[in-house]
Amino acid sequence: MDEAAIVELIKANLGILSTKRDAYFTAIVESIIEELTEEKGIILVPENMNHTMFIVDYAVWRYQNRDNKEGMPRNLSYRLRNIYVHNGGGLSDV
Repeated sequence: MDEAAIVELIKANLGILSTKRDAYFTAIVESIIEELTEEKGIILVPENMNHTMFIVDYAVWRYQNRDNKEGMPRNLSYRLRNIYVHNGGGLSDV
């Protein structure tokens, strides 16, 4: 995955023009990619825009809700399940 491009999409989503938070956004993106690949066993395809945009939206949600203890919103949860199923996994692990 092109983490720099994903960070730029996150910044565009949030309307951020400066580079001051790039290291933080990069850390969020790296942790999401690691979670998806190592914990969930999902094979991410860099050319798949559904995968890229899920990471962007998930990162934006994490950034905006870093102090919130509520779980993942339903729309992200459904998208994660769809990605997981398309990768050959079962629903019970998500």
